[in-house]
Amino acid sequence: MSDIDVEAVEEIDTPAGVDAPDYVLYGGKGGVGKTTCAAATGLASARDGTATLVVSTDPAHSLSDTLETEIPAEPARVREDVPLFAAEIDPEAAVGEGPLGMEEDALGGLGGLLGGDGGPMGGAGGPTGSAPNAAGDTDDPVLGEDGLLGGSMPGADEAAAMRLLLDYVDDDRFDRVVVDTAPTGHTLRLLELPETMDSMVGRILQLRERFSGMLGNLSGMFGGDADDVDPEEGIEDLRELSDRIEHLRSILRDPAKTDFRVVMVPEELSVVESERLLGQLREFDIPVGTVVVNRVMQDPSEVLDREVDIAGPNHDDCEFCARRWQVQQDALARAQDLFRGHDVRRVPLFAEEVHGERLLSVVAACLD
Repeated sequence: MSDIDVEAVEEIDTPAGVDAPDYVLYGGKGGVGKTTCAAATGLASARDGTATLVVSTDPAHSLSDTLETEIPAEPARVREDVPLFAAEIDPEAAVGEGPLGMEEDALGGLGGLLGGDGGPMGGAGGPTGSAPNAAGDTDDPVLGEDGLLGGSMPGADEAAAMRLLLDYVDDDRFDRVVVDTAPTGHTLRLLELPETMDSMVGRILQLRERFSGMLGNLSGMFGGDADDVDPEEGIEDLRELSDRIEHLRSILRDPAKTDFRVVMVPEELSVVESERLLGQLREFDIPVGTVVVNRVMQDPSEVLDREVDIAGPNHDDCEFCARRWQVQQDALARAQDLFRGHDVRRVPLFAEEVHGERLLSVVAACLD
């Protein structure tokens, strides 16, 4: 395919910054263009000198390709001319560090006590009576390898992403954080984690306190000094984590600080999926200020409401283009009606793959 003649970035009159809160999350079904939108927003945000971090939590990363530069697993500056930082979270590596981001014995010994390797209530021959099977695993749903306190917990990759986001929201290096989330199902699990983890931390605290008291009594019964058992050991770490989770939850629910932007394409199934996502986000009290309709078969000049030298579809001479545009118009009309009260933005379908500053600037102008 020959190169499309795209007007120079400066002449497209793209925004020098973005009108957005401190935290912008792009979510939606897989393959609708969330990475493109996040990269465009991050780049535009950094142009006015706003230190901006773009984070991808999608296991199938494409942020590096979109920004045309290597993106590390930890935040690092990726542009010299503007303060743009980026990171592609590696869920497996982050899980290896501990999904809750705590030290190995942050439970004050409770992990070993309740089923860790060699713990009195877990492992081979523990008093729980959970004998190992042929593979060497226990079948205990709580203390076994796949139980609550053994092995990796359900949603560990989302927990790892949440742990890193807990760090990023309070990082003084960044004035704005833009998040390219995983596809819809994963995103909802990630958003559910603060409450789930908060509840889990509360239960662990209760268990820790109960077992600390029990150990104190046992120590006294067998001649030890009950005062040597400190019930507060490790609990402060958990309380601090609980406070940080609540802090993140309050940020996600504050429309003055956060805008979760739903990205869709102009097709009936995508409209239905987006409507469902919008309802679920509403249940979580997550504010949605913007709905982005991507890959619209409309002339870019019409979308931007000014002349730009970018190739668009020919609805007059191309029957396929005309028929697809009619289908899209029906979906657009339904989206406009369903998402009334939200800022609905259109991004055209480009003849080229969207990557690099040239077309990302055009996308940013559509989102502004």
